[in-house]
Amino acid sequence: LSGAYDYRLEPALDAKPGDFVVAPLGVNEYVGVVWGEASGEVAESRLKLVAERLDCPPLPEELRRFVDWVAAYTLSPPGAVLRMCMSVSAALDPPAGRIAYALSGDKPTRMTAARQRVLNVLADGPPRSIADIAEAAAAGPGVVRGLLEAGALKAVELPADMAYPAPQHGRPGPELSPDQSAAAARLREAVRSGAFSVTLLEGVTGAGKTEVYFEAVAAALAQGRQVLVLLPEIALSAQWLDRFEQRFGVRPVEWHSELRSTERRRAWRAVAEGGAHVVVGARSALFLPFPALGLIVVDEEHDASFKQEDGVIYNARDMAVVRASLAKIPALLVSATPSLETIANVEQGRYARLHLPERHARAAMPEIAAIDMRASPPPRGHWLSAPLHDALAETLTAGEQALLFLNRRGYAPLTLCGACGHRLECPNCSAWLVEHRLARRLQCHHCGHAMALPKTCPSCGAEDRLRACGPGVERLAEEIAASFPDARTAVMASDTLAGPRAAADLVAQVANHEIDLLIGTQIVAKGHHFPMLTLVGVVDADLGLSGGDLRAAERTYQLLTQVSGRAGRAERPGRVLLQTFSPEHPVMHALVSGDRDGFIAAEMQARRDTAMPPFGRLAALIVSGANLGSVQRVARDLGQHSPRGEGITVLGPAPAPLSLLRGRHRMRLLLKMQRGANIQQVLREWLAPIKVPNDVRLAVDVDPYSFL
Repeated sequence: LSGAYDYRLEPALDAKPGDFVVAPLGVNEYVGVVWGEASGEVAESRLKLVAERLDCPPLPEELRRFVDWVAAYTLSPPGAVLRMCMSVSAALDPPAGRIAYALSGDKPTRMTAARQRVLNVLADGPPRSIADIAEAAAAGPGVVRGLLEAGALKAVELPADMAYPAPQHGRPGPELSPDQSAAAARLREAVRSGAFSVTLLEGVTGAGKTEVYFEAVAAALAQGRQVLVLLPEIALSAQWLDRFEQRFGVRPVEWHSELRSTERRRAWRAVAEGGAHVVVGARSALFLPFPALGLIVVDEEHDASFKQEDGVIYNARDMAVVRASLAKIPALLVSATPSLETIANVEQGRYARLHLPERHARAAMPEIAAIDMRASPPPRGHWLSAPLHDALAETLTAGEQALLFLNRRGYAPLTLCGACGHRLECPNCSAWLVEHRLARRLQCHHCGHAMALPKTCPSCGAEDRLRACGPGVERLAEEIAASFPDARTAVMASDTLAGPRAAADLVAQVANHEIDLLIGTQIVAKGHHFPMLTLVGVVDADLGLSGGDLRAAERTYQLLTQVSGRAGRAERPGRVLLQTFSPEHPVMHALVSGDRDGFIAAEMQARRDTAMPPFGRLAALIVSGANLGSVQRVARDLGQHSPRGEGITVLGPAPAPLSLLRGRHRMRLLLKMQRGANIQQVLREWLAPIKVPNDVRLAVDVDPYSFL
């Protein structure tokens, strides 16, 4: 909905702003939220009655203002933003009592290994549901039901929801260095002040930033306040969760898409009732109904995955600062490689800055060197240069671990015909199909389309002439297996991990030195701590520098710095080897020389000279639809009515780099304005007269991160 509707309210319902109610809309009834006094624009005789008020904690006033703010900033319907706040409809009703199962004391007449595992699980723990028992015992639900029918289990009625245990904020944390202690003291002071502030906690990789901001978390908990921690890859954060449990005695409440619906309902309700003391989640956790929020932490604040690209398009880092402002609480941004936007805010005095210049426990930063692939090319059909191959051999011989980083999933990014040159592409997207040899399929990484590798070329009909071109992590693993057959090797990529448990198991295997060599995409760069990992090899350091993206150099520097930071985090020194065809590139020079400040200054000046963010404003308009003609007509109409004036530039319309995505044709326009300009007002006036047919979608992306 584009705004609130007027209704009549019977006094007996006693509904107040923020209450969840059921009200008629058209011929159906829907759940909505009381937003405030009626507008008075509709005659009372025409008003429909609110049907009922739900037994649910109200949506906090601060969150309702946040919904309005996000809707206005992103040019989204307020109803679309509100929907993210009430994403678990089952949580709006009081939870019903639940049935669990425990041991009855009777032994089954027939015993199997699976049945014994079930009995062992229940002997060591509380009553559980059939699904939970089956999962914990690695047995099928039928095994559990069989024991129930045999009388070995009994049903037990439990309270509707088990309360989440409260973190023990008074537990002592690890001993901090002087720099860490000073930063922690500043953060505790910010939390206790009860005022809005934004602080950047910056430090080299391995500096112990997490332990420092845990002190701020403890200070908020001591005040009886709730805490929200946003992580870019919550499903892959097993080590973070372990560290939290070591510090506070319990696990935090998790919020991410991998949770089962019952877990999401329980978590949402606990947040709304104040029983979820610390929530760690993905970007959507920002819209949970905290009644007593006292601190927001955005870890790895530079990470592009905080930007939502579908539906309501927003950057969770920036919106976290807004929510903290509305709630009058501190926001903490954490990163070893802060975004240029955050650095600019620090330089302009909007954000405070705390810096940790050294690694924890005096571990040394890794030595970084570039391998010029023009001078040291790998053998034909191979991807590792001789210097990197030799370094791997030396590391493995010493009993240490190595990491090979290549930000390409699958076996090969391109398959083409050796006879006619035809490239296999997705029928739904302007993208090549990626070969996944382990799964025996070709797959599009944009829409998910998959197919078996054909025996003949679809273009010329030639048999057995389709060839894989370029390396992915699977192909790299194949080369490693041939060169180092005795090395225990694993691949870590988003499509090789079947959920959070698989990710946690793999991280634990690496940490326990059950794996010698890890091959991974960008998810290996996300804060993992492997004490025996001393060598990082970046197979294609130039990969992210092409394509003309505004942030290409910044992102590449951040990603390579993060992945380099996995090396030498304990007593043993680490080294990083970057395979590059452009060792003279400013990114490579900055990484090898350690001149971070020089690189940032140069990037800032380049952005300043072109009035690009953070020194200018951008908004993208993306027109998409199944009918190319309709898309072109709307894009042309937008171009003809584009705003004019001093300090306003409109680029396009032009086909998007991904001109076909999930079966929809796409065209883009880009609005560029001066910093401080009211870009939303210009967009509203621009879009107001534009007629968009039902078969075309017009998306507005204020502050775009992706230019595809």
